[in-house]
Amino acid sequence: MSSEHALGSSEYLVEVEDLKEYFPIRTGFAKTTMLKAVDGVSFKIKPGETLGLVGESGCGKTTVGRTLLRLYKPTGGRVLFEGKEVTDKNMKEYRKEMQMVFQDPYSSLDPRMTVEDIIGEPLDVHKLYGTKAERRDKILNLMSLVGLNAEHATRYVHEFSGGQRQRIGIARALAVDPKFIVCDEPVSALDVSIQAQVVNMFEELQDKLGVAYLFIAHDLLIVHHISDSIAVMYLGRMVEKADADELMSNPIHPYTQSLLSAVPVPDPETARKQKRIILEGDVPSPLKMPSGCAFRTRCRYATARCATETPPFTDRGGGHMVACWEK
Repeated sequence: MSSEHALGSSEYLVEVEDLKEYFPIRTGFAKTTMLKAVDGVSFKIKPGETLGLVGESGCGKTTVGRTLLRLYKPTGGRVLFEGKEVTDKNMKEYRKEMQMVFQDPYSSLDPRMTVEDIIGEPLDVHKLYGTKAERRDKILNLMSLVGLNAEHATRYVHEFSGGQRQRIGIARALAVDPKFIVCDEPVSALDVSIQAQVVNMFEELQDKLGVAYLFIAHDLLIVHHISDSIAVMYLGRMVEKADADELMSNPIHPYTQSLLSAVPVPDPETARKQKRIILEGDVPSPLKMPSGCAFRTRCRYATARCATETPPFTDRGGGHMVACWEK
């Protein structure tokens, strides 16, 4: 460990190094196979910065977020917070610093609790108030911060719309004044008309509070709007990572090119000229991964080398990282 990490004086808030998360899956009588949900993912996030994480369903995005917060015990790799390694022993002290907003606002909130108790629960757990009046003031301030009214405090979750429920979840995450929030597809369960409001609220909160995000999503337009940099995942590995504008204007990996070609363009003229890149075949099973590059079975540029060697994650200039032999 370097002296910088020992002292805890890193310029990065969160550093993830070679994170692995394998799950044992029963594949027959007395036989288990390791499913490599996350296989060697690394990234860094500075204070107040947003890293967008995209990829199709089942690529391991959510598992990265949950493993980073130790909701799953990592199989390998390490996570550093403000330069200090996070372990099972010291995780409790980091629970206040790192929070999560879940994908489904319907199942992540307790239907038997009032809004006041849902938002107040983290305050109770971490003993962040002296009197009942102080607790109430903090809860009402948090509700106001996310655009909820004071009279909502005594209501139950079923009385709210999806967008309002997600606001309750965000207020709960903010209750302990965290420095870092994992946003696990926080708008995918919401109506399109509500998505923009919630994304804009995340940006306003970042400006006010200086909180950093790992923003996990499917929608590249939303991710581009909110993120400083974007990482693309495929079958448990990162295939490309770059500054948000750079990645959108100059995608190098064939998988990223395909994802971007599917993004709808509002201008009909541009849309007609744009060529859609359709991927051949299906996503391989994570239990039977292809040798070499996992994407080669669907890649139009694949060669014999792609089948035998896994491409390293290399810098193509200006921090634009790509894992591909042929591009």
